[in-house]
Amino acid sequence: MKTILFALPGNEELTTKLVQQLHAEKGEATIRQFPDGETYIQIQSDVKDKRVVLVCTLHQPDKKLLPLYYLSKTAKDLGADCTCLIAPYLAYMRQDKRFHPGEGITSAYFGTLISQFAESLVTIDPHLHRRNSLSEVYQIPCKVEHAANHISGWIKANVENPVLVGPDSESEQWVSEVAKNAGAPFIVLEKIRHGDKNVEVSVPDVENFKSHTPVLVDDIISTARTMIETVAHLKRAGMKAPVCIGVHAVFGGNAYQDLKDIGTADIVTCNTIPHPSNKIDISDMLVDGYNKVFY
Repeated sequence: MKTILFALPGNEELTTKLVQQLHAEKGEATIRQFPDGETYIQIQSDVKDKRVVLVCTLHQPDKKLLPLYYLSKTAKDLGADCTCLIAPYLAYMRQDKRFHPGEGITSAYFGTLISQFAESLVTIDPHLHRRNSLSEVYQIPCKVEHAANHISGWIKANVENPVLVGPDSESEQWVSEVAKNAGAPFIVLEKIRHGDKNVEVSVPDVENFKSHTPVLVDDIISTARTMIETVAHLKRAGMKAPVCIGVHAVFGGNAYQDLKDIGTADIVTCNTIPHPSNKIDISDMLVDGYNKVFY
């Protein structure tokens, strides 16, 4: 079956890479808004009996969802065999339970919406905090790829004498995996509670790592508060300026500038969300995920 890829606005560069690696056709479509704010969709390419792949990272998802839905439905109306969604960043994963009375479990609702118009899903490192797998949220075949090996490779190639740093015990599993693959040591900051509001944070074995370049790694950099606080702890301990790495460059508000201002050696992200910090290409992972869904 022939495959044709369509880039939702903002996803053109990544889609071009995927088209080249999949040896697929690049679809042409018009997506714009009428003066009243409603969405206009027109597909110029022939999609009849083809597998239509929609490429749309779901950062700031609310304004993207209707164009994505309409494009998928239009493709099916024009005879597409099926539609697949490649969403490098998958939104609405945090609100997966009712934390307070009356709240909506938007993770479940969003999963149901996507499952109604996409027949398969490929994504990278979704925030599965209280879920074991995406199949608990989505009713379609899903393939999750993980960026840890790509991050490790970037560290090996670009950071001299690195030491991976975890901000707390919860980060140890993630940090230790990246460190192992990068052939680097890792440490996890230790919190010593002296009272309800008096918490001391220490860097274990700090004297052994003052000649190393600290590397902070997280899946999502949103407010960047955890990284900013960790950088401050490392500075007080007399360590070098760290490299901060995130899979998904959400960077809400002034988070990116705030992180730069605290004194980092570099800020690096994967290109799951277009951002100036993108230095790690994950397009091959999306191709692998796509192939695992269909072959």
